Amino acid sequence: MSDLEHVRRAIDNLPRPCTSPQPEFSMPAMPPLGLITALENRWYAWQRRRIFRRYILPLLTYDDHILEDMGHHRSDIEWALRLPLREDALAALELQRCRRNAEHVRGWGQT
Repeated sequence: MSDLEHVRRAIDNLPRPCTSPQPEFSMPAMPPLGLITALENRWYAWQRRRIFRRYILPLLTYDDHILEDMGHHRSDIEWALRLPLREDALAALELQRCRRNAEHVRGWGQT
């Protein structure tokens, strides 16, 4: 199992926010449903990032050679940790990892 697979499984266990149904009538003290949905989405994004940080941040304690054996680079991990909440840091890190592996394989075949 990949080291990023643990993060993916933990994130998949989070309850996903759902859109609130539009009521047939509005009450005077009813909060705006768009605001509630936006807050739920922001809360979900924050929880995803918190789980991502909990699993990925300890990787920075490893030596660069160990990280490279795992398929990561320290700069990629630090970059993913600084991404804004609206971006999926796990998907971005996986994409960066695939790009580096493709460049490595392409460069290896040209020697």
